Amino acid sequence: MGKKKVVVAMSGGVDSSVAAYLLLQEGYEVIGVTMQIWQDEDAFVQEENGGCCGLHAVEDARRVAERLGIPYYVMNFRREFREKVMDYFAAEYLAGRTPNPCIACNRYVKWESLLQRSLEIGADYIATGHYARVERLPNGRYALRSSVTAAKDQTYALYSLTQEQLSHTLMPVGAYTKDRIRAIAEEIGLAVAHKRDSQEICFVPDRDYAGFIERERGGQVPPPGNFVSPDGTVLGRHRGITHYTIGQRKGLGIALGHPVFVTEIRPETNEVVLGEDADVYTDRLYAGSLRFMALPDVAGELRLTAKIRYSDAGNPCIVHRTGEDEICCEFAAPVRAVTPGQAVVLYDGEYVAGGGTILRGQRGCAG
Repeated sequence: MGKKKVVVAMSGGVDSSVAAYLLLQEGYEVIGVTMQIWQDEDAFVQEENGGCCGLHAVEDARRVAERLGIPYYVMNFRREFREKVMDYFAAEYLAGRTPNPCIACNRYVKWESLLQRSLEIGADYIATGHYARVERLPNGRYALRSSVTAAKDQTYALYSLTQEQLSHTLMPVGAYTKDRIRAIAEEIGLAVAHKRDSQEICFVPDRDYAGFIERERGGQVPPPGNFVSPDGTVLGRHRGITHYTIGQRKGLGIALGHPVFVTEIRPETNEVVLGEDADVYTDRLYAGSLRFMALPDVAGELRLTAKIRYSDAGNPCIVHRTGEDEICCEFAAPVRAVTPGQAVVLYDGEYVAGGGTILRGQRGCAG
């Protein structure tokens, strides 16, 4: 029986580069692939954006592949990235929600599209440099386990992977700290050993999300409208709902003599609701578009830990079904800035139990 073949998604960064090396050491036949997802801009713009999207990624990944002595290819996923990530990102903001493009990219591009293409060329697995661990549990299900280093754990952005996808996925760096990964890269002479991590959304490097949406939609974006209080009193004018997200305080462009925060976005009336800090807290949320991982489903009431954003440390909650594709998470203590469009990811200890897309938050008890 020959070696198992694995396609490593190489971003040109240190994590995916060391992932390829670790798999070579484990005896896999390794093929390096960079996913070309950037759109039809000139080379300068692509190079400036860097990250996992630009020309630097291809150049750095190719050099690593040469150093490791593995075959390397660039695969074109521009169409998939535009449809599943960029168009989705714009549509969500226009609907008054705050999307997470990395989750969409992971699900639809890095796994759904890359895995399919990798299997077609005879690979057994795909691998990435994510800080997470894939394990098969005693109940037979595959699940993500948190990385050994909580500071770098990336399971939140991977909760939507299917059982089939997980069964063909390797994540070797999840068993290491970031410092150790950089040390390994140094030991084997990789030039990317101290390359900085990409922090921005790759297709909006200047973080001007509203400007990106306006360019994408040819200027067809929501017009200015009213800032209102929770009771509907008009407080002033806003620049358009794509400029705001739940919990935002800075950059509102309104002075009321005391700090105010975005508590709700109403696309149907083109209103942005402002309230006090206390108004940003809720003790329950509802989520849909459910995906399950360690657990096959939600039955009865479950006591789990929920993360409502990537940087969240997690909050204890009780989870129960409220509809065919809806759950409610009731928190032991109020949580801040439950944001429609973001993900809630549920953990059973170190394992991802499942998750979904936040529909709304709610204060107080409800039937």
